Amino acid sequence: MKRIFLYCFFFLPFVLSAQTVVYLHIDGSINPVVSEYISDGIEKAHQENAACLLIALNTPGGLLQSTRAIVSSILNSPVPVVVYVSPGGAHAGSAGVFIVMAAHIAVMAPGTNIGAAHPVGMGQQPDSIMNEKGVNDAAAFIRSIADKRKRNIQWAEDAVRQSVSLTEKEALEKKVIDLIAASEQDIMNQLDGKQVELEAGTVTLHTKGARLVPQEMSLVEKLLNILSDPNISYIVMMLGIYGILFELYTPGAILPGIVGVIALVLAFYSMHVLPINYAGLALIVFSIILFLLEVKIVSHGLLAIGGVVSLLLGSMMLFQSNSSLELVRVSRSVIISATLVSALFFLFVIGMALKAQRRKPVSGTEAMVGAKAEAMELLDPTGSVKLQGEIWNAESLAGRIEKGETVLVKVIKNLKLYVEKQATNSK
Repeated sequence: MKRIFLYCFFFLPFVLSAQTVVYLHIDGSINPVVSEYISDGIEKAHQENAACLLIALNTPGGLLQSTRAIVSSILNSPVPVVVYVSPGGAHAGSAGVFIVMAAHIAVMAPGTNIGAAHPVGMGQQPDSIMNEKGVNDAAAFIRSIADKRKRNIQWAEDAVRQSVSLTEKEALEKKVIDLIAASEQDIMNQLDGKQVELEAGTVTLHTKGARLVPQEMSLVEKLLNILSDPNISYIVMMLGIYGILFELYTPGAILPGIVGVIALVLAFYSMHVLPINYAGLALIVFSIILFLLEVKIVSHGLLAIGGVVSLLLGSMMLFQSNSSLELVRVSRSVIISATLVSALFFLFVIGMALKAQRRKPVSGTEAMVGAKAEAMELLDPTGSVKLQGEIWNAESLAGRIEKGETVLVKVIKNLKLYVEKQATNSK
């Protein structure tokens, strides 16, 4: 026991003083939530006096504004930031290229690639002048990053202008990245003793045997990150619309209304962080108005057809980035599926409405027209009849009607029945 105590006494301080590395994992598009996540990671690494911040990255791209915020955070970080494109098969595309180039140390795993930061088509022909301005701005931005990190400036510009890509080996040969590593531990071993230039001066990394401290997104951040996907945002918005419509069609159902309001609030949040084309949003709102009017106005489906067309056009126009470098769009399959579901739903509603209109009334004064009644006294031409157990004042429309004869109700006016004698079938 005494020996164990002595071991703990002498070696515990060394264990507690072992270097730590804060570890972040990004797998998806770049958005404001990811930007905040990286900023918090840098702050945590600084507060805990970590050796560095390690970011595992796999992204097709994302919002340019969020990318600029991330690059700014990395360039001004008080701790070394290592960006690791991983695992095998991962890709750092579009916005990911800027993030990798901004890292103090850029690393790629075997079987990964980087590049293709050229403007992405958004389903429509971009304005040539605006597109050229966006490309020139992005090219200047990535040149400045590459120059600061002493990386291949020409390739960085070509990645923006010509959509070139590199494998991890090609990236190392062209001095786009600093290392190739098979795992996080391999990175730690290779980085040990390496010097890194920070704003405050040069630091030497001591990462051999360092302990990785993963920092996960909070539950709220994960939810908001999911909602920042344009496809998810669009689906949530459609669920909200359907919920509100169901509540309006069936007042008192309550649950569809609650679900619809919550879904719309979440959709509005995601639209707040995504580049929205308000013309597309206006068309979607207009489609909702047409769907509601279809129930109130007999248009034989014209309003519903107009609503479906407006919904389709609005959905295709909904997300429109100010920069063609941003990867922000809704999948065509998602749009078509949502439009087909809407069309089928309202065809069903319209069909049920038309069927209800053709159905003979079963209550009220409309149901009494054509009904049979019994003359309680002589109608010459006025008198009383018995209809569905009730006594009504009546008037004959054609001749005398004897007591006890069966009559048919033709008109109801001012609580008075106008009747005719029931024709007898001749044999």
